[in-house]
Amino acid sequence: MIPRRKHNASSGSLPPPDDKHASNDYILSDSSKEGWRAIIKRRLNRKTLHKRIPVTSWLPKYNTEKAIGDLIAGITVGLTVIPQSLAYSNIAGLPPQYGLYGSFLGCFIYIILGGCRAVPAGPTAIASLLTWQVAGGVIEKAILLNFLTGLIELLMGVLGLGFLINFVSGPVSSGFTSAVALMIATSQVKDLFAITVTGTTFLQQWISVFKNIHNASLWDPILGFSCIALLLSMRKIGMIKLGEKSADGPSTRHKALTKCMWLLGTCRNAIVVILTGVLGYWFVTTKGSSPVRLMGAIPSGVPVPTVPPFTYVRADNTTADFVDMVSELGSGLLVIPLIVLLEDIAICKAFSGGKTIDATQEMIALGLMNLGNSFMQAYPGGGSLARSVVSNGSGVKTTFNGLYTGLMVILALQFFTQYFEFIPKAALAAVIISAILFMVEYDVIKPMWRAKKLDLIPGLTTFVLCLALPIEMGILTGVVVNIVFILYHAARPKFSVEMLKTEQGLEYLMITPDRCLMFPSVDYVRRLVTKCATSNSVPVVIECTHIYSADYTAAKSIEQLTADFHARQQPLYFYNVKPSVCSIFEAVAKPEHFVVFYEDDELDRLFAADNRIAPQKPPPLSA
Repeated sequence: MIPRRKHNASSGSLPPPDDKHASNDYILSDSSKEGWRAIIKRRLNRKTLHKRIPVTSWLPKYNTEKAIGDLIAGITVGLTVIPQSLAYSNIAGLPPQYGLYGSFLGCFIYIILGGCRAVPAGPTAIASLLTWQVAGGVIEKAILLNFLTGLIELLMGVLGLGFLINFVSGPVSSGFTSAVALMIATSQVKDLFAITVTGTTFLQQWISVFKNIHNASLWDPILGFSCIALLLSMRKIGMIKLGEKSADGPSTRHKALTKCMWLLGTCRNAIVVILTGVLGYWFVTTKGSSPVRLMGAIPSGVPVPTVPPFTYVRADNTTADFVDMVSELGSGLLVIPLIVLLEDIAICKAFSGGKTIDATQEMIALGLMNLGNSFMQAYPGGGSLARSVVSNGSGVKTTFNGLYTGLMVILALQFFTQYFEFIPKAALAAVIISAILFMVEYDVIKPMWRAKKLDLIPGLTTFVLCLALPIEMGILTGVVVNIVFILYHAARPKFSVEMLKTEQGLEYLMITPDRCLMFPSVDYVRRLVTKCATSNSVPVVIECTHIYSADYTAAKSIEQLTADFHARQQPLYFYNVKPSVCSIFEAVAKPEHFVVFYEDDELDRLFAADNRIAPQKPPPLSA
């Protein structure tokens, strides 16, 4: 005999619905009785000010130690962001100065509104690639895309739509990031070999590469691969820590040398770009021309704030208005804001030091940052993992480090762009490729296989589709596949089926679903309950402790289920139904069919009153 299970308060039971404590729909506050002045006063307080304008929380505590840390970090990041911005604009299919245009104003805005000290705002590799795929290298479309991206991010923050980011799961994100890394590396092959490459997808570009590889230059790939080897070597040198295995720990000399090697590794991009730029300058001034392709002339000066363009002239001399431009940008208007936010929030979590990240505030900060950058003729950007690692390793203390980074970019635009034209394109391609190699997340496959093999399906689907299709379509399809998995899981709840006995010795079948009843699962639940019930003629009890919510479709299914049981004269009872769920079921099901109880001893009384149940014979008296 299976021992009878007790249903008490410790197992999650609820009192009857007429009990004043039964409902799980609690009223937290009655704001209808509050005046509008009281509501405003309650919302506009010091805590809200610190939350929505984070600079007000740390600025009064700012001191010399924090200022020095921010100064070092800001300058170090500036040496990183300048060559990165020049290279990323090439990924976006835009002239190199447009990467710099998006690297200073956003830093200033993030100082005031940003919530993470190690997020240097500016162009990113992923946003640059998406911009190229969506805007197609058209400057006006890229700037308008930035404006609309900022507007969408800001609205998402104001309306609290951050939950949309949760639909991009870990496997989908890993597949997307890995595919983007390969796409970015592929986009740089044309500069690495000095050839012409056409196509927008991964396969199309590689087909074009193999068709045109015979036209490759000799010195561009030699310089490019040499720079990649140098950059990877300097990265490795920067990771060396001297004296760690010493019994007494690293000495002062070891610490100084370790710091110098770290600085060498951190500034490797700037060092390679400067050295190759000097080489290009020497060739042009002494030989009259360079054997490798150079960047060419770059306009100097900080751009004048300008309203983003809402029209542009196409290649066929027709004019596209705002509606046409939005139509041409297509799904990129949704994908780019989500991906930029996803990347930024992931960086914030990695460098928050255990502090809670306010995703809403990050959305507002990034939204205003991109809106502001669009008036500076920049394309979409956000937080960059590579720059965040440099900033965190440089001892950053607050978001004030963005001031020094922004000032360095302004100085570069104002005084040094005349020297940027001598930088070889192969060197910038090497900077990108050497950084992108470490974005391929192949290391997640093994733990994902061990944890849950099905998670590989949306991840691999996203990876393959992002390479075969335009990237925004690839990730949207990956998200849809992931949602299908979620819906399938929701449509197939697990059941516990037990044969139990009451205190009077009457047998009954206890069926316990493990989750809520919603429209995707109701047919499956009804079919399974009917199958279990028809194989036994005993009464059936559905344990509803884990059913926290239901909908109209579920209520209709319960009505049909109770009608089926009533038609074949088999008792059906519902145990421990939440009051909110009970009201949904009672609104549809017939009262005489839908029987609910909350206490163990009620079951015996229900059995005794039900004439469909054969009376239990009393046990024989002992002699």
